[in-house]
Amino acid sequence: MQNSTSYSNCKDLFAALSQYLDAELPPTDCAAIEKHIADCPPCIEFVDSLKKTVRLCKDCGPAPELPPISEEVRTKLLDAYQHSIQRK
Repeated sequence: MQNSTSYSNCKDLFAALSQYLDAELPPTDCAAIEKHIADCPPCIEFVDSLKKTVRLCKDCGPAPELPPISEEVRTKLLDAYQHSIQRK
């Protein structure tokens, strides 16, 4: 985790962005990130896009649970996997 850095470059900001969006950073770090974002058009666009992506994922909800595969299919998949790693 970042420790009260200035986030003066985009690379530092991107490294902490997930923690920022999850509210896992100290208030001083959040303020520094918000200051950077306010003056950096590429970061504004990136953060807006990331927030939209998170919102869309939450709106989709969980994927439906698939039925278990048959033992025959499981055996064929395992055989194909074993065959593929033996060829390496």
